[in-house]
Amino acid sequence: MSTLTFQNKLVTFLCCKFCDHILCARGMKAVLLSDSDLELYSTDIPPTSGNAVGYHVVVPCKSCLLSCNNGHFWMFHSQVIYAVNRLDSSGVDFLLWGNLPDTEDDEDEYNLSEEEFIR
Repeated sequence: MSTLTFQNKLVTFLCCKFCDHILCARGMKAVLLSDSDLELYSTDIPPTSGNAVGYHVVVPCKSCLLSCNNGHFWMFHSQVIYAVNRLDSSGVDFLLWGNLPDTEDDEDEYNLSEEEFIR
């Protein structure tokens, strides 16, 4: 499934509720494929954390791979993390996945301004 389905989703910083540590700067609000009532967050790169805040899908099943998915295999429980919407390079509008740089080009991922956390 193409990631174009997700290009209009907001990019978020994901932070641990226990210690306020930034887990990743490429988060996305998601739902569990098998239970769409369960709110999760996901990312496409390994997070940094010392707490148990979610899980990593090591080997997705064929059914999940064939269904609409964004290729994110690191999942976070909304009860233990909080999300802060990321701003685009203008500093005015929220960053969307369709405008997100590749992981190697995403150098500003941990440069948080106070304004971003106030929103």
